[in-house]
Amino acid sequence: MTTSAKIYTIGYATKALDNFIQQLKRYRIDVVADVRSVPYSKVFHDYHREAIQGALKQHGIRYVYLGDELGPRSKEPSHYDDSGQVQFDRLMQAPLFKDGIERLFNGLDKGFSIALMCAEKDPATCHRSLLIGYFLEHYQDAKKLEILHIDHFGELEQQDQLEQRLCQHHGIEMDLFMSAEERQQQAYQLQLKQTSYRKPVE
Repeated sequence: MTTSAKIYTIGYATKALDNFIQQLKRYRIDVVADVRSVPYSKVFHDYHREAIQGALKQHGIRYVYLGDELGPRSKEPSHYDDSGQVQFDRLMQAPLFKDGIERLFNGLDKGFSIALMCAEKDPATCHRSLLIGYFLEHYQDAKKLEILHIDHFGELEQQDQLEQRLCQHHGIEMDLFMSAEERQQQAYQLQLKQTSYRKPVE
C-alpha cells in the first residue's frame, strides 16, 4: 500500500441511486464494501443487497459484503454492556473485525479504490466513522491511510475533521487542563452513547 492510500465512506439515506453512483464515480471508486449488519432497507429499496449489487455492476463497480466482519451489531453477547448497548472498543478487538480490516487492506494493496457503504446520511452518526474510521485513524498505521467521508452533497470530510466536528457538536471547548486528544475522546464517547446500536428490550 502506498503512502497516499485512501479509503472512502458513503451513506445513502435520502439519496437517489443515480446521485449515489455519480458520487462514487466522481472519486473513481471501483469497489463498494457494504458494512451494514442488515443489508436491506425498509425505506430505500434501491439499496437492498441484491439491488445495489446489480446496479453497481452495471457501472463497473464491484460489490462486496463485509457486514458480518465490520457491521455495528454483534452476535457475541460479550460485546454488549449491561444495558444492551454495543461497545465498539470490544468489537475492535474481535478476530472477525480484524479479519474485515485485513480484507480492506488487501483490497487497497491490490490497487482498488474502496468506499464503505452504510445507511446514515451523516457519517458522524454512523459506525463507518465511529467504529471503522476511528479504528483506522487511531489504531492502524494512519500515516499510510487517509479516511475520507463522502457527505450527502458529495463533498469530502476527513476523519480528523469529523472528530473536531463532534467536539463542537457536544460543546467541548479548548481547556487549559485538557489536551486535544482528551477533548476528542470525550466527544467520541458521548457520540457513541447517543448513536451506538442497542438491543431491543425483550
